[in-house]
Amino acid sequence: MAEKITPRSEDYSRWYTDVILQAELADYAPVKGCMVIRPYGYALWENIQQALDRRFKATGHVNAYFPLLIPESYLRKEAEHVEGFSPELAVVTHGGGKELEEPLVVRPTSETIINAMYAKWIRSWRDLPILINQWANVVRWEMRTRLFLRTTEFLWQEGHTAHATAEEAMEETLRMLNVYKEFAETEMAMPVIAGQKSMTEKFAGALASYSIEAMMGDKRALQAGTSHYFGQQFAKAFGIQFLNKNNELEYVYQTSWGVSTRLIGALVMVHGDDQGLILPPRLAPIQVVIVPIWRDEEQKRVVLEAAGQVQARLSATTRVKLDDRDEYSPGWKFNDWEMKGVPLRIEIGPKDVENAQVVLARRDIPGREGKQTCPMEALESRVAELLAAIQADLYARALRFREENTYYPKTYAELAEAVENGFAFAPWCGSVECEAKVKEDTKATTRCIPFEQPAEVGPCVVCGQPAEKQVLFARAY
Repeated sequence: MAEKITPRSEDYSRWYTDVILQAELADYAPVKGCMVIRPYGYALWENIQQALDRRFKATGHVNAYFPLLIPESYLRKEAEHVEGFSPELAVVTHGGGKELEEPLVVRPTSETIINAMYAKWIRSWRDLPILINQWANVVRWEMRTRLFLRTTEFLWQEGHTAHATAEEAMEETLRMLNVYKEFAETEMAMPVIAGQKSMTEKFAGALASYSIEAMMGDKRALQAGTSHYFGQQFAKAFGIQFLNKNNELEYVYQTSWGVSTRLIGALVMVHGDDQGLILPPRLAPIQVVIVPIWRDEEQKRVVLEAAGQVQARLSATTRVKLDDRDEYSPGWKFNDWEMKGVPLRIEIGPKDVENAQVVLARRDIPGREGKQTCPMEALESRVAELLAAIQADLYARALRFREENTYYPKTYAELAEAVENGFAFAPWCGSVECEAKVKEDTKATTRCIPFEQPAEVGPCVVCGQPAEKQVLFARAY
């Protein structure tokens, strides 16, 4: 199996695609730019959904669903929003064999259709806040696509909330960004940097946008989640007003926030190696795979009986699979499950049965170093300990990789060199001209203005003028 994967050092982009295809996460669809998410990939997405959905509901949000088709006139109500999305729109002009009176846009995002409904539902301060999330698909006609990272159609969640005050809305915006950060670091074992987007990089129609940024295995950045403060922009465009406690009519304040199936791409690139996926245990569809080893029918009977007992003991607390396929050798199975990134493998052969033990092999530590024997009586506790250790070690390894490839340039020449090799934290005066120069010269962008700032910033790395903030510059997906 592993021979089919292009080494990362040879062609990182090809390696990424090879892993997704060979690990059966997804495949190319007949329509250019679209993908089919295969069962193993969708099981991974379901685990991401469930972990996020728990967090959303714990913060008071509820799920709803809004239509896929949106009247074209709705997008034109907010000028900056429609300008930002116009190049990516898919538009339906005919239905039922007839030309439609008004073209319908296939959902690129749902601010407009949701706000049209909020204008009907919100009348009084008693109706607020509205805290709604939607799990859905969206379509954006992308020119350059890549599995999971950027496809014409993808899956995501989008939260849309309405509040009585600007303070409540801003609190919500930052709360949900922190939810994403905690999820990424706790569940995905992926360290992220949280901060505010520059005005040129913000979401079309937002007053302020915030993101979490992660370093991938090729040292490029990936925007892993965003949260937006809209103020009253959309409320005024759609007439979303309410009577406040003083019986005065005013517009609501709004937020929007979302993550998508690009998180699966992030998992591949943050943790994967030349053998395939390495999945963090908290999200892995299969946390433990049992591979029985035998040479003849009698050994097969004894080993499978013991392997079945191991499976039964672990199934109450662990997502476990027994690979009892006859048609493949144990070595082939080892490679197959390594390709799929299963965190822990249990090997059990005739001698292991005799000695009342199993062999445990960690996916994140290759070879003999990652193997250990475990007596049967300690099975449940040892497996739980190892899964927790793998989760923690994956995070620590990703954080160490980011720190080793993070730079603090003081000059423009140093900045240009730094973004060739990783993340660059550098002072920025805040001017659009300096931001544009960096992008044109180096292909790097201002990923975010981190919340955590040094005591002294220093002069702008581009123009030498006094800097407002230290900014994260990086090349990105």
